[in-house]
Amino acid sequence: MTDPVRLAFLTTHPVQYAAPLFRRISTDPDIDLTVFYASDLTVREFADPGFGRRIAWDVPLLDGYRSDFLEAWGGTGQLDLLRPFSRGLARRLKEGRFDCLAIHGYSRPVHWLAALTARRLGIRVLFRDEATPISRRRGPVRRALKRVFFAAIDRLADGWLTIGSLNAAYYRQQGVAEEKLFACPYAVDNAFFRNAAPDEGLRLRRATGIPDGAAVVLYASKLQRRKHADHLLAAFRQLAPAPAGRPPPHLVFAGDGELMPELRAMAEGMDSVHFLGFQGQKELIACYAMCDVFVLPSSCEPWGLVVNEAMNLGKAVIVSDQVGSGPDLVRHGENGFVVPVGDIGAMAKALGALCADPDLAASMGRRSLEIVSGWDFEADLRGIRQALGLPPRS
Repeated sequence: MTDPVRLAFLTTHPVQYAAPLFRRISTDPDIDLTVFYASDLTVREFADPGFGRRIAWDVPLLDGYRSDFLEAWGGTGQLDLLRPFSRGLARRLKEGRFDCLAIHGYSRPVHWLAALTARRLGIRVLFRDEATPISRRRGPVRRALKRVFFAAIDRLADGWLTIGSLNAAYYRQQGVAEEKLFACPYAVDNAFFRNAAPDEGLRLRRATGIPDGAAVVLYASKLQRRKHADHLLAAFRQLAPAPAGRPPPHLVFAGDGELMPELRAMAEGMDSVHFLGFQGQKELIACYAMCDVFVLPSSCEPWGLVVNEAMNLGKAVIVSDQVGSGPDLVRHGENGFVVPVGDIGAMAKALGALCADPDLAASMGRRSLEIVSGWDFEADLRGIRQALGLPPRS
Protein backbone atom coordinates (compact mmCIF):
# COMPACT_ATOMS: atom_id res chain seq x y z
CA MET A 1 0.00 0.00 0.00
CA THR A 2 1.16 3.55 -0.75
CA ASP A 3 0.75 6.54 1.54
CA PRO A 4 -2.18 8.85 0.77
CA VAL A 5 -1.54 12.11 -1.06
CA ARG A 6 -1.31 14.91 1.48
CA LEU A 7 -3.50 17.70 0.11
CA ALA A 8 -3.69 21.20 1.60
CA PHE A 9 -6.59 23.38 0.52
CA LEU A 10 -6.33 27.14 1.07
CA THR A 11 -9.44 29.33 1.00
CA THR A 12 -10.62 32.52 2.64
CA HIS A 13 -13.36 31.33 5.03
CA PRO A 14 -15.78 28.47 5.71
CA VAL A 15 -18.82 28.46 3.43
CA GLN A 16 -21.93 26.31 3.41
CA TYR A 17 -21.30 24.97 -0.09
CA ALA A 18 -17.67 23.87 0.36
CA ALA A 19 -17.92 22.13 3.73
CA PRO A 20 -19.77 19.02 2.47
CA LEU A 21 -17.31 18.69 -0.42
CA PHE A 22 -14.40 18.75 2.02
CA ARG A 23 -16.16 16.07 4.06
CA ARG A 24 -16.51 13.92 0.96
CA ILE A 25 -12.84 14.33 -0.02
CA SER A 26 -11.83 13.37 3.51
CA THR A 27 -13.52 9.99 3.14
CA ASP A 28 -11.21 9.05 0.25
CA PRO A 29 -8.47 6.80 1.71
CA ASP A 30 -6.05 7.98 -0.98
CA ILE A 31 -6.26 11.66 0.05
CA ASP A 32 -5.22 13.15 3.38
CA LEU A 33 -6.91 16.56 3.37
CA THR A 34 -6.33 19.62 5.54
CA VAL A 35 -8.19 22.86 4.83
CA PHE A 36 -6.50 26.13 5.78
CA TYR A 37 -8.78 29.11 6.32
CA ALA A 38 -7.74 32.75 6.39
CA SER A 39 -10.70 33.76 8.60
CA ASP A 40 -13.26 32.20 10.93
CA LEU A 41 -15.68 35.10 10.43
CA THR A 42 -18.51 32.96 9.03
CA VAL A 43 -18.59 30.29 11.73
CA ARG A 44 -20.61 32.65 13.91
CA GLU A 45 -23.16 35.37 13.24
CA PHE A 46 -21.65 37.89 10.84
CA ALA A 47 -22.61 40.85 8.68
CA ASP A 48 -23.15 39.83 5.05
CA PRO A 49 -23.16 42.90 2.78
CA GLY A 50 -24.92 41.00 -0.02
CA PHE A 51 -27.89 40.15 2.19
CA GLY A 52 -27.68 43.55 3.89
CA ARG A 53 -28.01 42.05 7.37
CA ARG A 54 -26.35 39.83 9.95
CA ILE A 55 -26.76 36.11 9.32
CA ALA A 56 -25.74 32.79 10.86
CA TRP A 57 -25.63 29.58 8.86
CA ASP A 58 -27.79 26.73 10.10
CA VAL A 59 -25.54 23.91 8.85
CA PRO A 60 -22.16 22.74 10.24
CA LEU A 61 -19.21 24.35 8.46
CA LEU A 62 -16.28 22.59 10.14
CA ASP A 63 -17.49 19.06 10.93
CA GLY A 64 -16.14 15.96 9.24
CA TYR A 65 -12.79 17.15 7.93
CA ARG A 66 -9.51 18.53 9.28
CA SER A 67 -9.13 22.30 9.22
CA ASP A 68 -6.87 25.00 10.62
CA PHE A 69 -7.16 28.78 10.84
CA LEU A 70 -4.18 30.89 9.84
CA GLU A 71 -2.97 33.94 11.66
CA ALA A 72 -2.94 37.22 9.73
CA TRP A 73 -1.22 40.55 9.75
CA GLY A 74 -3.84 43.07 10.89
CA GLY A 75 -6.33 40.46 12.08
CA THR A 76 -8.83 38.17 10.40
CA GLY A 77 -12.07 40.12 10.80
CA GLN A 78 -12.25 41.60 7.28
CA LEU A 79 -12.78 39.76 4.00
CA ASP A 80 -11.71 41.57 0.84
CA LEU A 81 -9.06 41.40 -1.86
CA LEU A 82 -6.21 42.25 0.52
CA ARG A 83 -7.50 41.04 3.88
CA PRO A 84 -6.84 38.85 5.72
CA PHE A 85 -3.16 38.82 4.78
CA SER A 86 -2.40 35.40 6.20
CA ARG A 87 0.85 34.18 7.70
CA GLY A 88 2.14 30.85 8.94
CA LEU A 89 1.21 28.76 5.91
CA ALA A 90 4.83 28.00 4.93
CA ARG A 91 5.53 26.49 8.33
CA ARG A 92 2.38 24.38 8.20
CA LEU A 93 3.16 23.13 4.70
CA LYS A 94 6.65 22.08 5.73
CA GLU A 95 5.58 20.47 9.00
CA GLY A 96 2.70 18.63 7.30
CA ARG A 97 4.91 17.39 4.45
CA PHE A 98 2.16 18.21 1.95
CA ASP A 99 2.32 16.98 -1.62
CA CYS A 100 -0.08 19.49 -3.14
CA LEU A 101 -1.66 22.86 -2.33
CA ALA A 102 -5.05 23.68 -3.87
CA ILE A 103 -5.99 27.37 -3.71
CA HIS A 104 -9.50 28.74 -4.16
CA GLY A 105 -9.14 32.09 -5.87
CA TYR A 106 -6.27 33.40 -7.95
CA SER A 107 -6.82 37.17 -7.51
CA ARG A 108 -5.64 37.71 -3.93
CA PRO A 109 -1.97 38.69 -3.48
CA VAL A 110 -1.70 36.42 -0.44
CA HIS A 111 -2.69 33.50 -2.66
CA TRP A 112 0.08 34.37 -5.13
CA LEU A 113 2.50 34.31 -2.21
CA ALA A 114 1.10 30.95 -1.08
CA ALA A 115 1.63 29.50 -4.56
CA LEU A 116 5.19 30.83 -4.68
CA THR A 117 5.86 29.36 -1.25
CA ALA A 118 4.52 25.96 -2.25
CA ARG A 119 6.59 25.87 -5.43
CA ARG A 120 9.71 26.81 -3.46
CA LEU A 121 9.01 23.87 -1.16
CA GLY A 122 8.55 21.49 -4.08
CA ILE A 123 4.79 21.24 -3.54
CA ARG A 124 2.44 21.03 -6.54
CA VAL A 125 -0.11 23.86 -6.91
CA LEU A 126 -3.71 23.71 -8.14
CA PHE A 127 -5.99 26.72 -8.57
CA ARG A 128 -9.78 26.84 -8.50
CA ASP A 129 -11.82 29.96 -9.23
CA GLU A 130 -15.24 31.04 -10.54
CA ALA A 131 -14.21 33.36 -13.41
CA THR A 132 -15.93 32.88 -16.77
CA PRO A 133 -16.20 34.92 -19.98
CA ILE A 134 -19.52 36.34 -18.69
CA SER A 135 -18.76 36.76 -14.98
CA ARG A 136 -17.43 40.31 -15.42
CA ARG A 137 -17.55 42.99 -18.07
CA ARG A 138 -14.05 43.28 -19.53
CA GLY A 139 -12.94 45.81 -22.10
CA PRO A 140 -10.02 45.31 -24.51
CA VAL A 141 -7.45 46.77 -22.10
CA ARG A 142 -8.62 44.64 -19.22
CA ARG A 143 -8.60 41.53 -21.39
CA ALA A 144 -5.05 42.24 -22.55
CA LEU A 145 -3.86 42.81 -18.98
CA LYS A 146 -5.55 39.60 -17.88
CA ARG A 147 -3.62 37.62 -20.50
CA VAL A 148 -0.36 39.09 -19.17
CA PHE A 149 -1.40 38.22 -15.63
CA PHE A 150 -2.24 34.64 -16.57
CA ALA A 151 1.06 34.21 -18.36
CA ALA A 152 2.67 34.77 -14.95
CA ILE A 153 0.24 33.01 -12.60
CA ASP A 154 -0.04 29.95 -14.84
CA ARG A 155 3.69 29.34 -14.40
CA LEU A 156 2.96 28.69 -10.72
CA ALA A 157 0.11 26.28 -11.45
CA ASP A 158 0.37 22.57 -12.07
CA GLY A 159 -3.34 22.46 -12.80
CA TRP A 160 -6.65 24.32 -12.79
CA LEU A 161 -9.80 22.79 -11.31
CA THR A 162 -12.62 23.90 -13.60
CA ILE A 163 -16.10 24.45 -12.17
CA GLY A 164 -17.92 24.18 -15.49
CA SER A 165 -17.65 24.59 -19.25
CA LEU A 166 -17.55 28.40 -19.21
CA ASN A 167 -14.86 28.40 -16.54
CA ALA A 168 -12.75 26.01 -18.61
CA ALA A 169 -13.32 28.15 -21.72
CA TYR A 170 -12.13 31.21 -19.82
CA TYR A 171 -8.85 29.53 -18.85
CA ARG A 172 -8.33 28.46 -22.46
CA GLN A 173 -8.85 32.08 -23.55
CA GLN A 174 -6.08 33.08 -21.14
CA GLY A 175 -3.67 30.61 -22.72
CA VAL A 176 -3.86 27.77 -20.17
CA ALA A 177 -2.94 24.45 -21.80
CA GLU A 178 -5.68 21.84 -22.13
CA GLU A 179 -3.69 19.23 -20.20
CA LYS A 180 -3.69 21.50 -17.15
CA LEU A 181 -7.51 21.61 -16.93
CA PHE A 182 -9.30 19.16 -14.62
CA ALA A 183 -13.09 19.07 -14.30
CA CYS A 184 -14.19 19.76 -10.73
CA PRO A 185 -17.80 20.93 -11.22
CA TYR A 186 -19.54 23.41 -8.97
CA ALA A 187 -21.87 21.11 -7.10
CA VAL A 188 -23.94 21.11 -3.94
CA ASP A 189 -24.70 18.34 -1.48
CA ASN A 190 -27.38 16.73 -3.64
CA ALA A 191 -28.50 14.33 -0.92
CA PHE A 192 -29.02 17.18 1.56
CA PHE A 193 -31.39 19.04 -0.74
CA ARG A 194 -33.32 15.91 -1.69
CA ASN A 195 -34.06 15.23 1.95
CA ALA A 196 -37.33 17.17 2.00
CA ALA A 197 -40.32 15.73 3.81
CA PRO A 198 -43.13 14.95 1.35
CA ASP A 199 -45.47 17.62 2.72
CA GLU A 200 -42.83 20.24 3.63
CA GLY A 201 -43.52 22.38 0.58
CA LEU A 202 -47.28 22.14 1.04
CA ARG A 203 -46.99 23.32 4.65
CA LEU A 204 -44.96 26.36 3.60
CA ARG A 205 -47.38 27.15 0.78
CA ARG A 206 -50.28 27.23 3.21
CA ALA A 207 -48.31 29.16 5.85
CA THR A 208 -47.48 31.75 3.18
CA GLY A 209 -51.14 32.03 2.17
CA ILE A 210 -50.83 30.42 -1.24
CA PRO A 211 -53.94 28.44 -2.26
CA ASP A 212 -53.65 24.81 -3.28
CA GLY A 213 -53.27 24.39 -7.02
CA ALA A 214 -51.62 27.75 -7.65
CA ALA A 215 -48.40 27.77 -9.67
CA VAL A 216 -45.54 29.08 -7.54
CA VAL A 217 -42.51 30.89 -8.95
CA LEU A 218 -39.48 31.17 -6.66
CA TYR A 219 -36.49 33.50 -6.53
CA ALA A 220 -33.96 32.48 -3.84
CA SER A 221 -30.80 34.56 -3.70
CA LYS A 222 -29.39 37.84 -2.47
CA LEU A 223 -31.47 40.82 -3.54
CA GLN A 224 -28.57 42.57 -5.24
CA ARG A 225 -29.13 44.79 -8.23
CA ARG A 226 -27.05 42.65 -10.61
CA LYS A 227 -29.25 39.63 -9.83
CA HIS A 228 -32.28 41.48 -11.27
CA ALA A 229 -35.08 40.25 -9.05
CA ASP A 230 -36.90 43.38 -10.30
CA HIS A 231 -36.83 41.94 -13.83
CA LEU A 232 -38.56 38.83 -12.55
CA LEU A 233 -41.24 40.85 -10.79
CA ALA A 234 -41.80 42.92 -13.93
CA ALA A 235 -42.15 39.75 -16.02
CA PHE A 236 -44.52 38.19 -13.46
CA ARG A 237 -46.80 41.22 -13.72
CA GLN A 238 -47.17 40.52 -17.45
CA LEU A 239 -48.56 37.00 -16.97
CA ALA A 240 -51.97 36.31 -18.41
CA PRO A 241 -54.78 35.47 -15.96
CA ALA A 242 -54.96 31.88 -14.82
CA PRO A 243 -57.37 29.57 -16.66
CA ALA A 244 -60.91 29.40 -15.29
CA GLY A 245 -61.12 27.31 -12.15
CA ARG A 246 -57.43 27.71 -11.23
CA PRO A 247 -56.02 30.22 -8.75
CA PRO A 248 -53.56 32.79 -10.14
CA PRO A 249 -49.82 32.09 -9.93
CA HIS A 250 -47.81 33.36 -6.97
CA LEU A 251 -44.27 34.74 -6.80
CA VAL A 252 -42.07 34.16 -3.75
CA PHE A 253 -38.83 35.97 -2.95
CA ALA A 254 -36.53 34.18 -0.47
CA GLY A 255 -33.62 36.45 0.37
CA ASP A 256 -32.71 39.94 1.47
CA GLY A 257 -30.54 42.79 0.28
CA GLU A 258 -30.38 46.27 -1.21
CA LEU A 259 -33.25 45.76 -3.64
CA MET A 260 -35.82 44.81 -1.01
CA PRO A 261 -37.42 48.29 -0.55
CA GLU A 262 -37.74 48.76 -4.33
CA LEU A 263 -39.28 45.32 -4.79
CA ARG A 264 -41.79 45.87 -2.01
CA ALA A 265 -42.80 49.16 -3.60
CA MET A 266 -43.19 47.48 -7.01
CA ALA A 267 -45.33 44.73 -5.46
CA GLU A 268 -47.58 47.02 -3.44
CA GLY A 269 -51.17 45.87 -3.73
CA MET A 270 -50.22 42.49 -5.25
CA ASP A 271 -51.50 39.74 -2.96
CA SER A 272 -49.75 37.14 -5.12
CA VAL A 273 -46.21 38.34 -4.28
CA HIS A 274 -44.56 37.21 -1.04
CA PHE A 275 -41.30 38.13 0.71
CA LEU A 276 -39.87 35.52 3.07
CA GLY A 277 -36.59 37.30 3.88
CA PHE A 278 -33.28 35.52 4.44
CA GLN A 279 -33.54 31.73 4.58
CA GLY A 280 -30.93 29.33 5.93
CA GLN A 281 -29.93 26.18 4.09
CA LYS A 282 -32.47 24.00 5.90
CA GLU A 283 -35.25 26.54 5.37
CA LEU A 284 -34.42 26.77 1.67
CA ILE A 285 -35.34 23.12 1.18
CA ALA A 286 -38.96 23.92 1.98
CA CYS A 287 -38.83 26.95 -0.34
CA TYR A 288 -37.68 24.82 -3.25
CA ALA A 289 -40.21 22.13 -2.37
CA MET A 290 -43.09 24.62 -2.49
CA CYS A 291 -42.35 26.02 -5.95
CA ASP A 292 -43.08 24.83 -9.47
CA VAL A 293 -40.61 27.09 -11.26
CA PHE A 294 -37.28 28.51 -10.09
CA VAL A 295 -35.85 31.67 -11.69
CA LEU A 296 -32.40 33.28 -11.57
CA PRO A 297 -32.32 36.34 -13.88
CA SER A 298 -28.82 37.61 -12.97
CA SER A 299 -26.22 39.37 -15.05
CA CYS A 300 -22.51 38.55 -14.61
CA GLU A 301 -23.36 35.49 -12.47
CA PRO A 302 -20.23 33.28 -12.24
CA TRP A 303 -22.32 30.18 -11.50
CA GLY A 304 -25.45 30.31 -9.31
CA LEU A 305 -25.49 27.28 -7.02
CA VAL A 306 -29.14 27.97 -6.19
CA VAL A 307 -29.85 26.50 -9.64
CA ASN A 308 -28.26 23.20 -8.53
CA GLU A 309 -30.32 23.30 -5.35
CA ALA A 310 -33.65 23.86 -7.07
CA MET A 311 -32.91 21.13 -9.63
CA ASN A 312 -32.29 18.68 -6.79
CA LEU A 313 -35.89 19.25 -5.73
CA GLY A 314 -37.00 18.43 -9.27
CA LYS A 315 -37.95 21.92 -10.45
CA ALA A 316 -38.14 23.53 -13.86
CA VAL A 317 -35.67 26.42 -14.05
CA ILE A 318 -35.43 29.70 -15.95
CA VAL A 319 -32.09 31.51 -16.06
CA SER A 320 -30.68 34.44 -17.98
CA ASP A 321 -27.97 33.87 -20.55
CA GLN A 322 -25.50 35.45 -18.14
CA VAL A 323 -25.86 32.77 -15.46
CA GLY A 324 -22.71 30.64 -15.51
CA SER A 325 -24.45 27.37 -14.71
CA GLY A 326 -26.78 27.69 -17.67
CA PRO A 327 -24.64 25.99 -20.36
CA ASP A 328 -24.05 22.95 -18.12
CA LEU A 329 -27.33 22.55 -16.26
CA VAL A 330 -30.17 24.29 -18.11
CA ARG A 331 -31.15 22.73 -21.42
CA HIS A 332 -33.48 25.12 -23.17
CA GLY A 333 -36.88 23.54 -23.73
CA GLU A 334 -35.85 20.37 -21.91
CA ASN A 335 -35.62 21.19 -18.19
CA GLY A 336 -36.30 24.91 -18.41
CA PHE A 337 -35.52 28.01 -20.43
CA VAL A 338 -32.56 30.32 -20.99
CA VAL A 339 -33.64 33.90 -21.78
CA PRO A 340 -31.60 36.98 -22.74
CA VAL A 341 -30.65 38.98 -19.65
CA GLY A 342 -32.93 41.97 -19.20
CA ASP A 343 -35.52 40.72 -21.73
CA ILE A 344 -38.67 41.05 -19.64
CA GLY A 345 -40.90 39.87 -22.47
CA ALA A 346 -38.92 36.67 -23.04
CA MET A 347 -38.96 35.91 -19.32
CA ALA A 348 -42.70 36.53 -19.14
CA LYS A 349 -43.24 34.15 -22.06
CA ALA A 350 -41.18 31.41 -20.37
CA LEU A 351 -42.96 31.95 -17.05
CA GLY A 352 -46.35 31.91 -18.76
CA ALA A 353 -45.63 28.60 -20.49
CA LEU A 354 -44.70 26.88 -17.23
CA CYS A 355 -47.34 28.47 -15.00
CA ALA A 356 -50.12 27.64 -17.47
CA ASP A 357 -49.08 24.00 -17.93
CA PRO A 358 -48.43 22.09 -14.69
CA ASP A 359 -47.61 18.92 -16.62
CA LEU A 360 -44.88 20.72 -18.59
CA ALA A 361 -43.40 22.17 -15.41
CA ALA A 362 -43.45 18.75 -13.73
CA SER A 363 -41.83 16.97 -16.68
CA MET A 364 -39.12 19.62 -16.92
CA GLY A 365 -38.58 19.26 -13.19
CA ARG A 366 -38.04 15.54 -13.54
CA ARG A 367 -35.49 16.21 -16.26
CA SER A 368 -33.73 18.70 -13.96
CA LEU A 369 -33.35 15.99 -11.37
CA GLU A 370 -31.83 13.62 -13.94
CA ILE A 371 -29.34 16.23 -15.15
CA VAL A 372 -28.13 17.38 -11.74
CA SER A 373 -27.75 13.79 -10.52
CA GLY A 374 -24.51 13.58 -12.50
CA TRP A 375 -23.30 16.99 -11.32
CA ASP A 376 -22.18 16.00 -7.86
CA PHE A 377 -19.32 15.55 -5.39
CA GLU A 378 -18.42 12.23 -6.96
CA ALA A 379 -17.61 14.10 -10.18
CA ASP A 380 -15.56 16.56 -8.11
CA LEU A 381 -13.63 13.76 -6.52
CA ARG A 382 -12.87 12.19 -9.88
CA GLY A 383 -11.42 15.48 -11.12
CA ILE A 384 -9.39 16.04 -7.96
CA ARG A 385 -7.98 12.53 -8.10
CA GLN A 386 -6.99 13.05 -11.72
CA ALA A 387 -5.31 16.38 -10.87
CA LEU A 388 -3.40 14.65 -8.05
CA GLY A 389 -2.22 11.88 -10.37
CA LEU A 390 -4.30 9.21 -8.63
CA PRO A 391 -5.87 6.42 -10.69
CA PRO A 392 -9.63 6.30 -11.22
CA ARG A 393 -11.49 4.40 -8.54
CA SER A 394 -12.97 1.12 -9.70
